[in-house]
Amino acid sequence: MPDADVYGDAGSNTLKHTAESKKNGLHVPNLEKYGLGHLGDIKGVKKVNTHPNSYVMKMLEASTGKDTMTGHWEFMGIHTEKPFKTFTDTGFPQALIDELSAKTGYKIIGNYSASGTEIIKELGEEQMRDNSLIVYTSADSVLQIAAHEEVTGLKELYRCCEIAREICLRPEYLLGRIIARPYLGTDPSNFKRTANRHDYALSPPERTALNILDDNGITVSAIGKINDIYNGYGITRAEKTVSNEDGMDKTIAQAKANEFNGLIFTNLVEFDSEYGHRRNAVGYADALERFDKRLGELMAVVTEDDLVLLTADHGNDPTWHGTDHTREMVPLIAISKAFTKGRVLNDRKSFADIGATILANYNLKLTPTLIGEVITELLKE
Repeated sequence: MPDADVYGDAGSNTLKHTAESKKNGLHVPNLEKYGLGHLGDIKGVKKVNTHPNSYVMKMLEASTGKDTMTGHWEFMGIHTEKPFKTFTDTGFPQALIDELSAKTGYKIIGNYSASGTEIIKELGEEQMRDNSLIVYTSADSVLQIAAHEEVTGLKELYRCCEIAREICLRPEYLLGRIIARPYLGTDPSNFKRTANRHDYALSPPERTALNILDDNGITVSAIGKINDIYNGYGITRAEKTVSNEDGMDKTIAQAKANEFNGLIFTNLVEFDSEYGHRRNAVGYADALERFDKRLGELMAVVTEDDLVLLTADHGNDPTWHGTDHTREMVPLIAISKAFTKGRVLNDRKSFADIGATILANYNLKLTPTLIGEVITELLKE
C-alpha cells in the first residue's frame, strides 16, 4: 500500500515472506494455475503464461485502517474514514478498565493482547479463585471477556459484556466487537472454551451490498465469522466454523448442493488467528498448501454459472514485527469455468469493487452512498 509507512508496515508482504519461509517455497499448483504468480515474486510459484479461466489483480484499501471489520465492510461498499480503535500493543486504558470494574462489580485481570486459549491457561485458575473477569484483546478492534461458566455463570458474563458494549460505544473507546468467552474445566490441563460464545458487534453504518442482494431475494449464505462481522446485517443464513478445513467443508457442500441462487461468503479464520498473529510463517505456508488442495475440490463441483472470488481483508505478514495486521494491497483472483479470456488486470482502487461486481452479475446496482466500481471483465462473457 502507498501509505503502509504510516502504519509502520512499509516492506511487509504476506505472500512473499510466507513463501520464503519454506526451503522450496510454496507448492500450490491450483493457485499457480489460476495466476497467483503474477501477484509478485512468490518463491515456488511460477508465472504461468496463460490462465483463461481466471482474472488476477491487486486491490488497494480505500478505507483508513487494517482491521477485519473495515476490510470486510469495504468489500460491500462501506468507506470507513475513521478507523475503529485497537489496543493491541498497549492494552486498554486504565480508565476504561476502572469503569468496567466499577459498573460490573468484578475485579479485572489480564488486559493485554493474547490468544484466547493461552490466556485462559495463564489466568483461568486465578479467575476461578477470585471470581474475576479476564479481559484481553487482539489485533482486531475487540474487547473479549473470559469467565468460567460454573463460577461466574453465563448470565453474569453476558451482563458484563453488555456493560462493556455500552462503554465502548463512546468515541474514545469505539470498538467493533465485544465478545463473551466462557470456558469450563478445573485446571490449565483441561480448560476448554465452550460453544456459548456471544458477540456484541456494531452493525455497518448503512445498508451494504449484502442488504441489496437480500432485499432482492438473492440468498446471502455466511460461513465462518462473516455473520458476526456484519452483525447479521444483510445475511440470509449463517453457519459457524471451527477451522479452515471446516469452512471449506461447508463451502464445498453448499456449492455442490446448488440449492439456491446467491452468494456463499466464507471467511477462513485460521490464516489470521493461528499463523499470522502468531507469526508462524511455516504454519501459514502449510495452511496455504492445504487450502490449495481444497480449492481443487471446490472447483470440481462448481458450475459454469458460478464465479469464485479469492481475496483477503488485510495483510498479516507472519515475519513482521509485533502481532498486528499489516497494511497491504490484497490479491483478487476471480475464477469461472465460463471465462475464456482470463488475464492480469490493473490494480483496483478499492476492495468495494467486489460488492459492485457481485451486484452487477445480478443486474443490481450500489446505492449512491456506497463506493465501488464494477470489474466489467468479471461479468458473464
